[in-house]
Amino acid sequence: MTDNRTGARAARWLLPALLIVAWLVIGGIGGPLQGELSSVQRNDNASFLPASAESTRVAELQKGFADSTALPAVIVFERPGGLTGGDQTAIDAVLAKVGKLPEMGQVSPPRMSTKDTEAVQSVALLPNDSKKLRALVTDIRDQFGALPAGLSAHVTGPGGLIADFTAAFGGIDGLLLGVTAAVVALILVAVYRSPILPLLVLLTAGLALCLAVSVVYLLAKHNVLTLNGQSQGILFILVFGAATDYALLLIARLREELRAHAEKGAAMRAALRAASGPIGASAGTVIAGLLCLLLSDLRSNSSLGPVAAIGIAASLVAALTFLPAVLALFGRAAFWPFRPEVVTDGETPEQRGIWPRVAGLVGRRPRAVWLLSTVLLAIGVAFLPQLKADGVSQSELFLTQVDAVTGQDVLARHFPGGTGSPAVLITDATKAQDVLKLAKTTPGVADAALRTAKVVGGKVEITALLADAPDSPRALDTVQRLRDRTHELGGTLVGGPSANQLDVRTNSLHDRKVIIPIVLAVIFVILALLLRALLAPLLLIATVVLSFAATLGVSALVFNHLFEFPGADPSVPLFAFVFLVALGIDYNIFLMTRVREEALRHGTREGALRGLRVTGGVITSAGVVLAATFASLSVLPILFLAQIAFLVAFGVLLDTLLVRSLLVPALTVDIGRRVWWPGKVD
Repeated sequence: MTDNRTGARAARWLLPALLIVAWLVIGGIGGPLQGELSSVQRNDNASFLPASAESTRVAELQKGFADSTALPAVIVFERPGGLTGGDQTAIDAVLAKVGKLPEMGQVSPPRMSTKDTEAVQSVALLPNDSKKLRALVTDIRDQFGALPAGLSAHVTGPGGLIADFTAAFGGIDGLLLGVTAAVVALILVAVYRSPILPLLVLLTAGLALCLAVSVVYLLAKHNVLTLNGQSQGILFILVFGAATDYALLLIARLREELRAHAEKGAAMRAALRAASGPIGASAGTVIAGLLCLLLSDLRSNSSLGPVAAIGIAASLVAALTFLPAVLALFGRAAFWPFRPEVVTDGETPEQRGIWPRVAGLVGRRPRAVWLLSTVLLAIGVAFLPQLKADGVSQSELFLTQVDAVTGQDVLARHFPGGTGSPAVLITDATKAQDVLKLAKTTPGVADAALRTAKVVGGKVEITALLADAPDSPRALDTVQRLRDRTHELGGTLVGGPSANQLDVRTNSLHDRKVIIPIVLAVIFVILALLLRALLAPLLLIATVVLSFAATLGVSALVFNHLFEFPGADPSVPLFAFVFLVALGIDYNIFLMTRVREEALRHGTREGALRGLRVTGGVITSAGVVLAATFASLSVLPILFLAQIAFLVAFGVLLDTLLVRSLLVPALTVDIGRRVWWPGKVD
């Protein structure tokens, strides 16, 4: 008999031990790969666009012309008051050294400004590879140390901007992870008042990230998906936030079960049975919402969907395998010094505090609570029209001053704004002169010329120098005019850096109209199956959409008047929608699955109030953690990420503290058992 008990005990220890060893192996593989993700990033505009985009088709046709795969960078020199003879000699010497750098393409002779004698510029052709490009731009700038005092030099144009954009993500591996882990650790210590549980949760999130990184790295390396710096930053944040949320829910249920079971193994099994359903449903909903991004016309958006979905899936697997394994080994000791003991009579500590009072308020005045909550959200919605999300220039993406933006300003003072970044027209050789004449007379075009006399497949290449900065709204308008006018002749395509940006903006606006309704439909189907009802899913989606609209309205005020942002990319509202709706539904799933569980025993009214009491603390903690992790994105000096950080952090808090805590429970109580229509619960 003793041998049987010993064998059974050993068997119970064996599976957790094997799971822990397996996850440590995953950590050993995925940990080093986190530093390698940047090597498989693609941050150029072309990698964002579909193959059908006009600028993408132009880029493909350009490959048939000499040096067409190179990326131009503009090296601009300036001395206020006028360049000296010594300056000219120093500039020639620097450009000669630049031309000899490894991987360097052609470097044009310096060309004096036509406006004054204060600046010259040279165009250098760089490799169209983000890693090589960043290193080469750094080497070019290193040569500027030999210039005479008072003579400044900058690297700008497409090559300089992309190099600085890539550099802005250079610290993503260490800085973002460090800040996120520190913030989450502080919150977890405050929540658990235990030194052990925060370490176990952070270890779970870290191992989930190792698994996600391993999969994403392999897929990006083999060109199955496109990874850029923005996607990588969001992946890190999502994994930490989601893994922590799932861990919080499991640990909260384990603490409940430890108060009902004396044996830790029985408590762990009961907790896992009860929590795995809501956690799995939540993760499945988020994954389904994210995968809707595959319908995007933009490669960056369509790849973000699976990248983020992989992160959520990794978080789910880690939370339901590694974390239960270590918790099974630790048992009550994981909660030290506040170990949960078996409670046979009376209230548990989790049933006391603020949430019973909140539940009491909802139970006494449900209609007043949900009406007041709706009015508060409507006030935020009223400011929605002030949101400016029609796009910003590339130079405005940086929240800190970078050399490429400074150089762009110098170019604008002394040269046509489009210097180094011309529009590219590919047309039939038989129409070349007509297209050239039309391009020269298009408003916003400073000059146009045949790039070479080479004819490829009956096509020739024409470059059009734009009068305005290539990433400015006026330059994009000029590209649109070029397209409108040349398309009338037939057989002509317009591409180049400005056209890339125009196509990205156009496709982003299209994605918003297509993807948002699909996400709502997918989430509705999942909720209907999960809750076995139609009315409850409609109410949940309506509350989350209302919360999202209110978040956009408040964000418009903050962006315009507090941070004074120049605007937002059209994809910002789309990303915010996907994250907020999916994650907002997340917390409602946590709540409503528990409400349904309690309603089956006690009726809908009492079930809603009990569900709110027992889940209030853990869901609020999860919301605070997720908001804090997304807020960590703001440490990266990129406008897009700073805006996503605020939108998601504020939106999650609004959804957690108002929608899930007051609006949804009050609606459920007020509507009563009809909320489960056409199903029945009580």
